Amino acid sequence: MRVDGRDWDRLGNEAERWATFIGHRAFMRMEAGHCAALEVRRDATGVAEYFCRVYERRPQICRDLARGSPECEGERATKAARVHGGVSHLT
Repeated sequence: MRVDGRDWDRLGNEAERWATFIGHRAFMRMEAGHCAALEVRRDATGVAEYFCRVYERRPQICRDLARGSPECEGERATKAARVHGGVSHLT
């Protein structure tokens, strides 16, 4: 997900932990196919649940798209394709 100046400021002193620059643009870091800020917890049956570690400070795009909505899934798929398409330093 793209991170603009307001998002960077909102992330505060942890911005570099969660976001990275590619050229002159900042993006949330990716880990294991999802945003690095998502903590994956598994219940007793192994079902994954995702919790945003920066929820109160999340980028505007994450505020605008409902979690799990078709728009959100579309953004994730598009960004994942770009990462796997040769911009592997995001992970």
